[in-house]
Amino acid sequence: QVQLVESGGGLVQAGGSLRLSCAASGRAFRTYTRGWFRQAPGKEREFVAAISWNGGRTYYADSVKGRFTISRDNAKNTVYLQMNSLKPEDTAVYYCAATSFSTDWGMAARYDYWGQGTQVTVSS
Repeated sequence: QVQLVESGGGLVQAGGSLRLSCAASGRAFRTYTRGWFRQAPGKEREFVAAISWNGGRTYYADSVKGRFTISRDNAKNTVYLQMNSLKPEDTAVYYCAATSFSTDWGMAARYDYWGQGTQVTVSS
């Protein structure tokens, strides 16, 4: 059974940091692009960041560029999202995902596998 499991969410004050992790099991995702999306209450799910299979390319939403960093450890089948300088508008459920596509990483429809999500709440 393929599973993506997120961890690391929580409550943090504005300006603080959190590190999300997404561990994969049941399948080796070493050749998959891995991504992070988020969904705030009453809003559409939106792209946050993605990383190519070997970590050589990364792609960020404008809203998080310069504050968030995506990375991966293929030996551990895990992808990370380091979030710094957090803002209240970053509050959302964060989802990790995996795709076999090599383009259009910002499109949720391109992703084949999804985790259940982890809540991130940033207080002002």
